[in-house]
Amino acid sequence: MNIIEVQPGDLALLKQKARHENDAQQRDRYRTVAMAIEGILTTVIMDKLDRSKNFVQRWSYAYRDGGIDAIAVKLRSGRPVKLSRQEELDFKQRITAGPTDTDSTCTLRGKDAMEILKEQFGVRYSLPGVYALMHRLGLSCLKPRPRHLKNDPEKMQQWLNEAPFLSSTSKPNTRTKKSKYGSRTKSESGSRER
Repeated sequence: MNIIEVQPGDLALLKQKARHENDAQQRDRYRTVAMAIEGILTTVIMDKLDRSKNFVQRWSYAYRDGGIDAIAVKLRSGRPVKLSRQEELDFKQRITAGPTDTDSTCTLRGKDAMEILKEQFGVRYSLPGVYALMHRLGLSCLKPRPRHLKNDPEKMQQWLNEAPFLSSTSKPNTRTKKSKYGSRTKSESGSRER
């Protein structure tokens, strides 16, 4: 491989970038090209960096053809988001507000969030997608046991106080008499000396 500097000073710049780079793969790209410019053989570069021949040649030739910009990290575009930032905040407020009168449940689950997204925001999410969205927004899917909307704490306490099966006057269900027959084994049978 015969790689030379595209612009004067590239070798020093590549070494500097390699020293300050946190991403190991990008750092190895800079180091590969710097070693190739210094005239080090491909097999030696492979051994020093523990990289494949394809890696060494790909990035060396990318530098040769396009300079340092050709080996720099490029931002990867992902799938476009379904909700804008404002819609995400509105969704978070809707979920944290809890169920409304129109909801047919006493607590919101993942499937309920899917319906809210479909009906109120016009987007479709899968169940794992809903959980990922909720996690990204800082919402937790774990909650304590839900309380029903028609729950009356006073009546519940009254019922607990008047429940007959919780009274202390009931008879115990276990036998209180000792058995007449005792054990079938003798006490010294386990420790016999021979």
